[in-house]
Amino acid sequence: MKLIIIIPLITIYFTLVSFCTSAQSIGTDPALENLKNFQINTPTMVSAGLPNQAQFEALKANGVFNVIDLIPGDRSEESKLMRSLALQYQNIAVEWDNPTLENFDEYVIAMQQFQKDGGVTLTHCKLNWRGAVFTYLYRVTQLNEPEAAAKKDLDATWQPNETWQHFIEDVKEKYPS
Repeated sequence: MKLIIIIPLITIYFTLVSFCTSAQSIGTDPALENLKNFQINTPTMVSAGLPNQAQFEALKANGVFNVIDLIPGDRSEESKLMRSLALQYQNIAVEWDNPTLENFDEYVIAMQQFQKDGGVTLTHCKLNWRGAVFTYLYRVTQLNEPEAAAKKDLDATWQPNETWQHFIEDVKEKYPS
């Protein structure tokens, strides 16, 4: 009876360890060295500017199973590419001059679902400015990470302008830590 319980636990353990190792080793893949503003945010979260097909393939090879695209507009080509790579894909159209609480709510739902499904989740936009804010806010409001650690990653990518600073404040007010 104990053996029946131990085997699934061992399988789960090694699966989780491989996911964590994958996210941490992604940054050493030479195919990703030109990926704009690439960051490893947590063992299961990475963010970047817009990857090309070869970079998406490298990300997948390194454990990325889920992609959240924050770019508005027609994203049908990326959606098709994600299907061809067997990556789970969610587009949240975040307007540059008008990020909304609803955008962040949708992001939280997608992140929670992807975390249940397993693997590493990539959040991306064109330059990783939207992505850096969304991953920062998720880490602080949902994962209860220390503000300083999450803010360090955000600051390494860009300094949010007034619109984005207001958005950050609104999200923190809605989701106090």
